[in-house]
Amino acid sequence: MRQINLGIVGTGWCGGIRADVAAASPLVDRLHLAEIRPERLAEVAERTAASTATADYHDVLAQDVDAVIVSATPETVHHPMARDCLLAGKHVLLEKPLALTLDEADELIGLAEERDLKFAIGYSQRFNAKQAYVRQCVQDGTLGRPVSALVSRHITRNLGNKIGGRIKLSPAAMEATHDIDFLLWCLAPARPATVYAQSVYGVMKDAHDVPDCTWITITMGDGVVVVVGAGWILPPGYPNFSTTTIEMVGSEAALLIDDSHRDIVLNRMDGGISLPLSTMPGEQVGHVYAGPMAAETIHFLEAVALDRPVLATARQARTVMEVYLAADASAESGRPVTLDPVPV
Repeated sequence: MRQINLGIVGTGWCGGIRADVAAASPLVDRLHLAEIRPERLAEVAERTAASTATADYHDVLAQDVDAVIVSATPETVHHPMARDCLLAGKHVLLEKPLALTLDEADELIGLAEERDLKFAIGYSQRFNAKQAYVRQCVQDGTLGRPVSALVSRHITRNLGNKIGGRIKLSPAAMEATHDIDFLLWCLAPARPATVYAQSVYGVMKDAHDVPDCTWITITMGDGVVVVVGAGWILPPGYPNFSTTTIEMVGSEAALLIDDSHRDIVLNRMDGGISLPLSTMPGEQVGHVYAGPMAAETIHFLEAVALDRPVLATARQARTVMEVYLAADASAESGRPVTLDPVPV
């Protein structure tokens, strides 16, 4: 079995999860970490027995690494970091968003394709078993002809403040993006044709000048209509709580998915109610990992080590970008936005 050397840039919440998974994988020989916070770098480096740990990600690229996972924030660093990794000839798993502009996305995609490098985007919800089941039911004909779909996702204002405070991106770009990706994945090869969206400004307006929620209607080229709602102002009682509901209706069946994370409730005398295992990426529970991010990380390691294709490609992520950028433009103008029917 071929082992690979892996670099991870950014060891915060998601990067820390990916570092733990990589350190435990027999596919990884040496692990190299980059993180600008010294205390966090030291913590993760010790826990994962990293070969090197540095504050400068260029030091990671100078190592003999086969691939790099870019989990750094703020999102403004995604494009330059991913570009440097691709220019250095490294396979890349990049957390969403792919980039801030379509021109940046096109540059990264071009670099990866010119160099025949694997370039995956961190749409971890593709590795959520419930969402994978929805896609299977669409693909194998269980639902018949798709007619409509609805996804509603909400997270706490704890996370909303964290995300909205570091960069001015909307819930469409930062939260609905997962569900847009999921629905386009399910409904491919149909492409999105028109996008209409409305946003609400209230709680987050004064603090960060970002919407509280955005509701997006997407009409696909084959006539299927999907609606995606995303917000980040749930009360902060359980800080990283995420709740999602999914409806996929077809000509022969309807599929209703509850991914609300209300199936486990812990009620303590000294701390009130909490909702364990309710985060989007998931968390470690003793000897098992509950959530999709570990599976996504292993999938990327296997893609590099075994020369397999990645599941969430950068070209697919570019189409998702087109949709959420159109949603933001529609919410601002109050008018639908028509998309190019021809893939770029």
